[in-house]
Amino acid sequence: MKLTEIERKFLVVGDFKSQAVNSTRISQGYIASGGGRTVRVRIRGDKGYLTIKGPSDKAGLARFEWEKEIPVAEAEALMTICEPGIIEKTRWLVPSPDGRHTWEIDEFWGENEGLVLAEIELESEGEPYEKPAFIGREVTGDRRYYNSHMRHYPFRLWKDT
Repeated sequence: MKLTEIERKFLVVGDFKSQAVNSTRISQGYIASGGGRTVRVRIRGDKGYLTIKGPSDKAGLARFEWEKEIPVAEAEALMTICEPGIIEKTRWLVPSPDGRHTWEIDEFWGENEGLVLAEIELESEGEPYEKPAFIGREVTGDRRYYNSHMRHYPFRLWKDT
C-alpha cells in the first residue's frame, strides 16, 4: 500500500475535454481539518471514499495519504457531519501525450466555479512527465488551490489569480 502521494498541480488554459476518456461528478466534505491534516469524505459517481491526509512537505509536492473505499450510503451519512463548505466538481481524466500518466482535471462548481485545475500523480518528485498543451502555470504548493482551503475561501472571492 502506497502511503505517500506525490502530485503537481497546474492551472488549465485550453481545451481538455476533447481529449478526456472519462468524467465523474465529485462531492467532498471535510470531517476534520487543521494543521495541514484532513479527514475527507468523497462521493465520486456511485462510490464513496474516506481519506486521511497529512501535512504537505515544504515544496507542497508530497504528503501522507490513506484512502479507503466505503459504501456510498456511508459516505452520504458522513457528509451530514462535515464542516461547512462542500466542494463540488467534475473530474475529467486525460491521458498524457506519452501515455505514461493520466492527468486529472477538476472543473469546479458552486462557489469555486470558473476554476479548472490539473493534477498529475508521480512515483517520485523528480519523475519526468509530458505536459499537454492545455497545461498552464504550476500552482503546486500554493495552498489557495487546496480543496480544504477553497471551501473557506472560494475562488469567486479571489482578486489576484
